[in-house]
Amino acid sequence: MADQSLNQTAASLDNTRYDHHWGYRDTHFRLNERGHVELVGNRYQLSGYEMPLFWPFVERILGHKIDTSDLKPENPAPVVPPPVENALFDERLASILRPHQHSTEERVRLSHSHGQTSNHELYLVLYENLERVADLVVWPESTEDAVRLIELAQEANVCLVPYGGGTNVSSALLLPAHETRKIVAVDMSRMNRLLELDETNLWVRAQAGITGSDLDAALRQKGYVMGHEPDSVELSTLGGWISTNASGMKRHKYGNIEDIVDKVTLVTPKGVVTHLDSAPRRSASIQPRDLTFGSEGNLGLITEAVLNIHPAPETTVYASYVFPDFVLGVKFLYALNRSGLIPASVRLVDNIQFQFSQALKPLPTGIKALEQKIQRLALEKVFRYDLGEVSAATIVMEGSAREVAAQRRHVSAIARKFRGISGGSSNGQRGYMLTYAIAYIRDFLGQYYISGETYETSTPWDRIHDVVNAVSDKALELQDKHSLYGRPFISARITQLYHTGVCIYFTHGFSNRGLSDPLPVYIDIEDEIREAILNAGGSVSHHHGIGKLRQKYMDQVLTSTSRNMLRDLKRSTDPDNIFGIGNGVFSEEA
Repeated sequence: MADQSLNQTAASLDNTRYDHHWGYRDTHFRLNERGHVELVGNRYQLSGYEMPLFWPFVERILGHKIDTSDLKPENPAPVVPPPVENALFDERLASILRPHQHSTEERVRLSHSHGQTSNHELYLVLYENLERVADLVVWPESTEDAVRLIELAQEANVCLVPYGGGTNVSSALLLPAHETRKIVAVDMSRMNRLLELDETNLWVRAQAGITGSDLDAALRQKGYVMGHEPDSVELSTLGGWISTNASGMKRHKYGNIEDIVDKVTLVTPKGVVTHLDSAPRRSASIQPRDLTFGSEGNLGLITEAVLNIHPAPETTVYASYVFPDFVLGVKFLYALNRSGLIPASVRLVDNIQFQFSQALKPLPTGIKALEQKIQRLALEKVFRYDLGEVSAATIVMEGSAREVAAQRRHVSAIARKFRGISGGSSNGQRGYMLTYAIAYIRDFLGQYYISGETYETSTPWDRIHDVVNAVSDKALELQDKHSLYGRPFISARITQLYHTGVCIYFTHGFSNRGLSDPLPVYIDIEDEIREAILNAGGSVSHHHGIGKLRQKYMDQVLTSTSRNMLRDLKRSTDPDNIFGIGNGVFSEEA
């Protein structure tokens, strides 16, 4: 199966990560000597071949010629201030952690002081300087280490910041600029083991620092899966998923993270918060477990969790369907959702993303070129499709052979009702796996003065097109407002279906060439597009969380009583604000 082979392949490669850019050092996009784009390395399906259509697509969609000889220079020597000293903490640290469990090295401190928020954190760290850098990085290896670390932090009045996979895109890892205490980044990556597997009751207890790919590989070796596959599954961690209330691509079969996690161990300054039983469901008061979802590092360290697991599916089958336009594609999703039989993953991309995916293919030759020509003619002449309007759905079906066969017939029958034409299993598999590699494109295009950002939201079924149109209109408006070159790249894909609505994921690209002070422009673009989403009926977030990027909108999400109740909870569990990262309703101002 493709998702299994992804983990097996990754395990055989050098998994050294970039300090600041996205992903692994063995992988990057580049323009080769022939002027064609290629993905260096052999980690992904996109790796190892030329994409001659991609660069022309970028220039066409952005509406201007790109000077490939003019590269945006990164800051060669970011400023890393000397660490803030705390004599009591520094003196007693050696008594609770071994030498290899802490570091004050500048490179390590800087890489643990930000996430992956493209047009804010990454701009600062790559082209300017971060306002605040971690003073120390520590690596606990057990819940006991975490307890001792928090006790010492309380005694010495030190600020602790949990750090998982570093993939956060809501500025949740951006350190408070005005924090004068010693800031210690708590890297959970060495808490990466499976602790207990119950094959009768189908649950696993795992440490919170384990990455999605390592967790999946370990479970598959035992014949099980958890089923949580966010786009960042290779890099993000179990604790990060819980703290941001994450969602995955196979939600329809396995649920969101809150459906998968049964029990959480949270270490706070007041002690350990967890359930003492192992019940399948509880009606004993308010559930402490639920307070960890979306906590974003404000309440303590998530050290362990108990997760529901499933026998590895007998078969995984991919499919794809092409629809005349996005409107009919959405109608297909609505009918499929109402049918009650939804495959593990269903995603619909608009025409811009459809073109984008086509541009990432190798140039066909021989029989493949002839096949594509025939397919194109059939779509245009026989089925009367306008290729400038079509949308496409990728489907993943998992389960027993009989179950998957029934799903295939079911999905195909519904697709036909909305003029959907099968695009084949290989295109479905490629579309699903594409998400792991395209994140590298952001950093590739960044050197050519092209900014990339994403926005996700959930919205009711009857507001889908309102939200999509509002974002598209706002992107065009902002292009003129800030006198940006050419046109924006703005596209939408629907990634998860719910009874009352969907998740929409937007990708936004634009030229930043000529901006003398880009950061205020980036902030204004982020704010105005987020407000356009809210005004059109979308939510402030579906799965990326709030962080600091969106905390200004919390008064539109929660009543003042709700916000104050959460702050009272924070004060009762962390009266000295040891976990002072200040995300969500726990902003510095609040």
